[in-house]
Amino acid sequence: MVAQLKEFGKTRRGWLGVRIQAVTPEIAESLGLPGHKGALVASVTPDGPAAKAGIQAGDVVTKFDGKEIDEMRRLPRVVAETSIDRAVPVEVWRKGKAQTVQVKVGELEAAEEQGLLAANPDEKQQPKDKAPAQKPTESLGMKLTVITPELRQQFEIKPDLKGVVITEVAGSSTAAEKGLRAGDVILEVGQEEVRKPEDVTAKVQKAKEQSKKSVLLLVDRKGDLRFVAIPLS
Repeated sequence: MVAQLKEFGKTRRGWLGVRIQAVTPEIAESLGLPGHKGALVASVTPDGPAAKAGIQAGDVVTKFDGKEIDEMRRLPRVVAETSIDRAVPVEVWRKGKAQTVQVKVGELEAAEEQGLLAANPDEKQQPKDKAPAQKPTESLGMKLTVITPELRQQFEIKPDLKGVVITEVAGSSTAAEKGLRAGDVILEVGQEEVRKPEDVTAKVQKAKEQSKKSVLLLVDRKGDLRFVAIPLS
């Protein structure tokens, strides 16, 4: 920090351009990841260093520049200490196997100045056309339906978002225990896109047939993405 202040007049911290979350045992099991280590990428900043390197939502960062990422909190510290514009190897766990990509580290302060760290802006436009009401499908203790214009308006779902909306969560369900609620939109199940409730039930059934203990959902809540592992027992 002293050297940076002398040379640049300010601190310059490394920036990767991802939003991350902890890897729980359920998430690790659903991803086939040996041990619950690493940092799970929930979303990637468009045009950020990670996006340019090909890192995707659902990847688990297990090593950064040769350093083990044994828990989520270690990744921001390691990245921040890395020199700006330096290309480093990043090991990620993706769809059952380890891969290595090269990432050119960005500058956190510059990203802040450009507003790249701000939350997704609210979408004010709402479709005006009407669609017939859909009968909800029940799965994992939740009532699911396709996204209609009325539901977009009711739950403030972005116009371009595609997925399956949760309209009700049983209070005694594991989905409720994991914090899911009405208005959340399921984008992926088992790292595969879903567009209708039947997609969700089919992928949940597939996970059960594969004897998986949990199934991983990618959920959008008003622009905030996160992965949720729901136990199947």
